[in-house]
Amino acid sequence: MTRAVDELGAHVSVAGGLALAPARGRDLGCGAIQIFLKNQRQWAASPLDPAAARAFRAARRRAGIRHAFAHGSYLVNLATPVPAAWRQAVDTFTDELQRAEALGLGCLVVHPGSHMGAGREAGLDAVARAVDEALVRTPRARVRVALENTAGGGHALGGTFEDLAGIIGRVRRAERVGVCLDTCHLFVAGYDIRTPAGYAAAIERCARTVGLPRVLAFHLNDARAPLGSGLDRHEHIGRGRLGLRPFRLLLNDPRFARVPKVLETPKEPEPTADLKNLATLRRLRRL
Repeated sequence: MTRAVDELGAHVSVAGGLALAPARGRDLGCGAIQIFLKNQRQWAASPLDPAAARAFRAARRRAGIRHAFAHGSYLVNLATPVPAAWRQAVDTFTDELQRAEALGLGCLVVHPGSHMGAGREAGLDAVARAVDEALVRTPRARVRVALENTAGGGHALGGTFEDLAGIIGRVRRAERVGVCLDTCHLFVAGYDIRTPAGYAAAIERCARTVGLPRVLAFHLNDARAPLGSGLDRHEHIGRGRLGLRPFRLLLNDPRFARVPKVLETPKEPEPTADLKNLATLRRLRRL
């Protein structure tokens, strides 16, 4: 078994039970894992069994996984202007936040969502109200909300640092809110991080708007689509439009040395894809 050694990791399956995920991360040599808390494409879910939560925590300790966090359901749209849909999204989001707390996770990553034509300001307001309600309903929880930057296509919010900052600035308990930055999404949203100057400009903009202490996690993905295309198409590290340089810059940036960074690259060919991508990233960190 490979020992977990650093902040790098991958999204790992919970098939067969939550408690199996940490060992899957350990076998990949991960120091960080991301999981889904339930079926990400279904609204309904059985309540989390306290025994399953305890088993996950124990398995994580045995595996030596330093960082563990979750990705929220793809069905949740906290920016929707439709009242019934917004209520369903908030209830599901709150349930996932409670599950993440029970598992002892650091944060729950969520896409801000789509305003569906209602306009950016209305969408940002809707997301902030949703986050506010979820935080009020989990008053003693320590798990944080991590708003993920998006590809920015169509009516999607989160394609700019200003969108993320706009949501955080509207939330009453902003100390429990941060961001998760996805490298593919940054690039296709228009941030050209392929050069040292472009990378520095993007991080400086993040610092001015969101604040670097709010960066809670990274998704490391190369991009199949062009700069500014708004198309969310992930690729293996170094095999897409980004190439290796932006990952080298990020992995050697001391400001993010302790921030967990997980792969969301394609899983094919299994089981070697994650191992190869992680090996590539670790070589870049030493260069």
